[in-house]
Amino acid sequence: MKVYVAATRQNDGKTIASIGLIAGLLKKVENIGYIKPVGQHCIEVGGHKVDEDAILVKKIFPIKCALHHMSPVAVPRGFTEAYINNPDRSKIVDQIMTAYNQVAKGKDFVLIEGTGHAGVGSVFDMSNADVAKLLDVKVILVCAGGVGRPIDEVMLNKALFDAMGVEILGVIVNKVQPDKYDKIEPIVRKGFARKGLDVLGVMPYNPLLSSPTIEQLLNEISGTLLTGKRGLNASVERVIIGAMPTHEALDYLSNGTLLVTPGTREDLILAAVSSYAVGSPNETCVSGVVLTGGVLPNKKVMDLISHVHVPIISVPDDTFTAATKIINLMVKIRPSDKEKIAAAEELVKSYVDIDRILDMLS
Repeated sequence: MKVYVAATRQNDGKTIASIGLIAGLLKKVENIGYIKPVGQHCIEVGGHKVDEDAILVKKIFPIKCALHHMSPVAVPRGFTEAYINNPDRSKIVDQIMTAYNQVAKGKDFVLIEGTGHAGVGSVFDMSNADVAKLLDVKVILVCAGGVGRPIDEVMLNKALFDAMGVEILGVIVNKVQPDKYDKIEPIVRKGFARKGLDVLGVMPYNPLLSSPTIEQLLNEISGTLLTGKRGLNASVERVIIGAMPTHEALDYLSNGTLLVTPGTREDLILAAVSSYAVGSPNETCVSGVVLTGGVLPNKKVMDLISHVHVPIISVPDDTFTAATKIINLMVKIRPSDKEKIAAAEELVKSYVDIDRILDMLS
């Protein structure tokens, strides 16, 4: 058996669904293979460029597949331009088929993870729909919560899969606001049923899974950590820009908040970490501070904040640019994110019908 996990767009929860499905399937089938045929976020490992999601799955599950087979086609910077100038689809097809055959050998189930929406990869003649057709596999589509938008987006993606003759097995709706779950869950199931699509699960929004840690953010924005190494695992749930008077900012400076401010705003910086001075860091202290413009506070201020455990990061970008990068940060689960991995597994276990998926495939 095999299934292709795709999404209607980026950050809908495709990797979360894949992790949860693998964890659940491992309790029901003996040998599982995993492959991400086309990867966009790649790292070089052992002389091969491999996708970060393949590395994640390899590290957290007992998957008996070679890593370079789990991620056969990497799309580094310049790949699409080179392909347009010298297109060779047959080479990509050979890479994917060779890797898939190795991954599937002796396996009871293979989970194939796509990249973004149905059309991603079209520029080099290997969209998600193309890959699913090539591997002759049915698709589970993951979409974000709501009613109107997810149905509209699924139908738009379904059109491309339909054109390629690829069957949609069903839909997993993710990130439904908990306070609206009881209302949305039956309505969205009814809405998809009208379109002839099965809903395989409806998962509530878990802010933990959508919140980057300070360490992830530090790496993504290429910042310099000035102090606060012990706080790198803190999650960022909201971002505020330090462009307000200090007394107003105090209403927003709380646990889970990242303050982005020029290094010259020493008043805001001190306010952001001041809760340590009154002994209540867990409730009121920010997760971190990003100092923009490459400017650092006065040395006395730096000496003072070096005694707290709040990560202070310096970046050369201006405040608007830095904040935009952070807000647009694509949140990726990493092997070290034990809490997020456990949350993803529990989410799928509780809200996705894995037995039904197996029955539909068999």
